[in-house]
Amino acid sequence: MRRLLLVICVLSVGSLARAQTAPSLGAAATFAVLGSAVTCTAPGVISGDVGATGAFTNTTGCTIAGGTPPATNAAAILAQTALNTAYQNALVANSSCTSVLAAAPGANFTEPPGVYCATAGLTFTNITLTLDAGGNANAVWVFKIDAGLTGTGFQVVMANGGQPCNVYWLVGADSTLTTSTFQGNILAGGPTGSFTSTGGALIGRVLANGAVTMTGPNVHGTCAIAAQGGGGGTGCDADDNDEHHHDKDKDKDKDRDHDKDKDKDKDKDKDKDKDHN
Repeated sequence: MRRLLLVICVLSVGSLARAQTAPSLGAAATFAVLGSAVTCTAPGVISGDVGATGAFTNTTGCTIAGGTPPATNAAAILAQTALNTAYQNALVANSSCTSVLAAAPGANFTEPPGVYCATAGLTFTNITLTLDAGGNANAVWVFKIDAGLTGTGFQVVMANGGQPCNVYWLVGADSTLTTSTFQGNILAGGPTGSFTSTGGALIGRVLANGAVTMTGPNVHGTCAIAAQGGGGGTGCDADDNDEHHHDKDKDKDKDRDHDKDKDKDKDKDKDKDKDHN
């Protein structure tokens, strides 16, 4: 029996070691867009805070519903350090690959939660990638890309409860998206790690070590907004906020119970006084 239990424990530990691990973004979690420099050209929309440790350029009508430089400068410096830490920790924590992706997939495909690796660059051209959670809203996907990420007409679709805030793209070089509908958190944590997009839409975050250049963007920063406690997001970041409110509710219940006990004691004292009289 002891040997059987030992085998079960070993197998369980092995399974946990191979499981995908969502990186802790720390101070970077509250940014929808972060880079060494951020440029927004052509009319577009960014929902969420924008941070740049260098220049910030927005002269052509980008509407940003959130904080912008210079108001976010101090936070952006902390966030850049947090991004680098999160990127390196995520590489180590997700060292085992569920499978290796082809450098240029030739057909639409579906992936369950897991760790997916690309030893070189990864190029998606008119491809739809479906991320199927199988009914688990907490399911996590991690894409480890040693070089760059390129998407043209690339569609990322969440299925069966999958949440974009639980998708992480660890990109070792530059990322370029053109007329793509993208979902997830891009952590462009490589030495260059720039991000460039033209048209399309992105639900998640763009966190880059290098420059971020967006032409006509449509960025839904719901993950960052949820991390700030503003709601409207899904995934792990929102869970922390929910737990915080849950603790507050517990405290309120304790206060109510305490008040009720006080009232009961007062009533007892009144009854004693009546009996005494």
